[in-house]
Amino acid sequence: MKFIRIKNCYKVYKNGVAAIADLTLDIDKGEFVFVIGASGSGKSTLIKMLYREERPTKGIVEIGGINVAKLRNRTVYKLRRKLGIVFQDFKLLPKLTVYENVAFALECIGMKGKDIRPKVVKALDHVGLKDKLRCFPNELSGGEQQRVCIARAIVNNPKLLICDEPTGNLDAKTSKEIMTVLDAINKDLGTTIIMATHDKDIVNRMKKRVIILDNGVLAEDHAIGTYKTKEVI
Repeated sequence: MKFIRIKNCYKVYKNGVAAIADLTLDIDKGEFVFVIGASGSGKSTLIKMLYREERPTKGIVEIGGINVAKLRNRTVYKLRRKLGIVFQDFKLLPKLTVYENVAFALECIGMKGKDIRPKVVKALDHVGLKDKLRCFPNELSGGEQQRVCIARAIVNNPKLLICDEPTGNLDAKTSKEIMTVLDAINKDLGTTIIMATHDKDIVNRMKKRVIILDNGVLAEDHAIGTYKTKEVI
């Protein structure tokens, strides 16, 4: 069984815009996959369907054998507890320390204090910020803030990490550092990573699987791909 299975999937918004059209796609456990395409190609819609921010109009979106498209709204939180999500904007709580921001993700699912600390420290160690746990977000660089977000996303050992333009607000050097962190998480923890991005340098350097969307259609799928500028500007 494939870890992620998308079959004959469509998404048409109420205004008539067809964001995804007959998309069929399989992703194995432990893969690192880039999703690229022009603005409006369907990248964000695909990402949102994976964490059930959006439902497909028709078709199957399965993660670990569960058709997330059919989950009732009141049970979506159970899915998201098993996922890690990293966004372009950091979404850190400014009045909480680094430690508290990461711990908050565990507190929200009812974990007890004595069990939280080792998990938080381990997650921060994975992203190279174990020495910053008492700092506040405004004391960190943009790259460090994104590392905190990654630590928060992996603190509960998710099987799937979804990244939506995680380097979009960062310079080239910092983006490279963030990708080194994500690559290590994929290799060391076995976490499946799906990342939407516009950054051709990252895609070309990483040599991972590349999925190209074009007007909601799967245009290309390469086991080891590059960013085809002429197609995805």
